[in-house]
Amino acid sequence: MRNFNHTSGEYLKIDESEIYCEIFGEAKNPVLLFLHGGLGNMEDFNDIISEFPDKFRILGIDSRGHGKSTLGMKELTYELLQNDIEIILKQLNINELTIIGFSNGGTVAYRLAALTNLKINKLITIGAPWCTQHIEHLMEAYSKLTSDVWRQQCPSDFESYNRLNPKPEFDALFKQSVRMALDIGTTGRPNEHVKNISCPSLIVRGENDPIVSLSDIVELSKLVKNACILNIPSAGHEAYKDQRGIFTNKLEEFLC
Repeated sequence: MRNFNHTSGEYLKIDESEIYCEIFGEAKNPVLLFLHGGLGNMEDFNDIISEFPDKFRILGIDSRGHGKSTLGMKELTYELLQNDIEIILKQLNINELTIIGFSNGGTVAYRLAALTNLKINKLITIGAPWCTQHIEHLMEAYSKLTSDVWRQQCPSDFESYNRLNPKPEFDALFKQSVRMALDIGTTGRPNEHVKNISCPSLIVRGENDPIVSLSDIVELSKLVKNACILNIPSAGHEAYKDQRGIFTNKLEEFLC
């Protein structure tokens, strides 16, 4: 059994950034890509990766500026993170895959499925905003967030970042992450473009998620041609961790 460990991977250079990725499993197996949330890293998925070590070739990518990936000079946007993934897949000669994305990673996954020509077999998102209008009520709170507050509220995330990143720039990363969350333009969330998603999609949220509402994912399921939803009881934003058993059972059924 293998998990992401931040020791067995490689760096791929994209402009001024070094993007860290890990891949394991038989080369003949279908690729399953994991995209983590904001200020997280690929290790956030380790609790569920053990469910599919033999079925898939597992790929994890630390988003630009996150984990072991360096920030570089370009401003973070969802479009930039999408472009990074496309470049990495091309460098790895991966043309077909399934994607699991949490939160920001899920938003990037929506963009990949809606706005690119990638062959995506199946799409799974967890607590992932897709429409700017749905989070307008959070914009003021986002704009007031500071890196000092984050350090106090999420010390383990900050410690993990400082331990992993070869060129730590947490304050800069945090400011850019906030600006990305506030982006209402074409470089932000995919909005109405989700109607272009045609692959089978599993849209997941926790019933107590303060960011993505049940009505958000119901609306999305009506726009995406082949979508089903999972509203996990007694779970928050990190529904795949809060109710691991419920999530992995449904995921295994969906991926069969």
